Amino acid sequence: MDELPPLDAFGTLIFQVAGQQLSVAATRTIVSRIEQRFGGRLPSPAELLAADPQVLRAAGLSARKGATLRALAERFVDGRLSDAALERMTDEEVEAALTAVKGIGPWSAHGFLLVALNRPNVFLTGDIALRRAIQRIYGFDHVPTEAELVKISDRWRPYRSLAVSYLFASEYEEAHWPTQASSAPVSTAGLRCGPPFAPSAPW
Repeated sequence: MDELPPLDAFGTLIFQVAGQQLSVAATRTIVSRIEQRFGGRLPSPAELLAADPQVLRAAGLSARKGATLRALAERFVDGRLSDAALERMTDEEVEAALTAVKGIGPWSAHGFLLVALNRPNVFLTGDIALRRAIQRIYGFDHVPTEAELVKISDRWRPYRSLAVSYLFASEYEEAHWPTQASSAPVSTAGLRCGPPFAPSAPW
């Protein structure tokens, strides 16, 4: 974690949106391209709005993801969202504020709570890497349902974020065993929840 550069709220949202439904490698490539187009760093909300939308398309973002980032940038520029305001909100309020933007769902909102705000009791029910880790560790003969995930994660309150970081770490390490090699997407939301993920960060 100490090796990674700090991200403000908007930078973290760029990271979250870019990583939706993509592998770590693809996300790393796209984020690096965005940085290249903005002087070696991620853009501020105002800089993103001032840029031609094709800049994001050229970096590898879909038109939908580009529109989502522009909608988020507008909210930061006009004051509806800010680092300070998000920090003061409850987890539920943050999720409501972010999912009001088209293209931001619970997965991205929860990832933001983990990465940007370091909230201690966040669980990512929709994350496939997390579901696979729980399936393996808890001996399920199927990918656990959301109801099963909620039931298991209730035991970890009020530190579900810590449990998530361990589970992501176990899935990441498992994927690198010779007998477990896989090209399946790995969640970017877990990328920065603990040291095992630092080498795979987009920087």
